[in-house]
Order: sequence, then C-alpha cells, then structure tokens
Amino acid sequence: MSWGELERLVEDAEGDAELRTLLRACQSQPQLILLARQLGYHITRVDLTRARETHQAGAHQQASGR
Repeated sequence: MSWGELERLVEDAEGDAELRTLLRACQSQPQLILLARQLGYHITRVDLTRARETHQAGAHQQASGR
C-alpha cells in the first residue's frame, strides 16, 4: 500500500509549504525516503522509481502530441 502513501505525501506537500521545503531540501532518494518515513509516510524506493517512470512517460507523450 506504499503507492497510496506516496500519493498522500504528494497531496500533503501540495497543501503545506513547510513540507514542500523539507522535501526539496533532500539531496538524494534515500534521504527523501528517510524523511518521509520519519514524517509517517511509508514509501519505498520502488514507489519513487515507478512515479518517476510514470511522470516521464506522461511528459514524453505530451511532448509528442499524443
């Protein structure tokens, strides 16, 4: 259920400037995962990889006019 946790983290960050600042300060994927876990979000490296791939695929489709 960690994908849902990642979605929850994103939604919370969209509405909370302080949380966004904390997340943006992370300099690595492990640091981001650790911070998220410390804040009570149960996300994994796989979740972040999947989200990045989904985002890149969407951006590619949008750029190619699909």
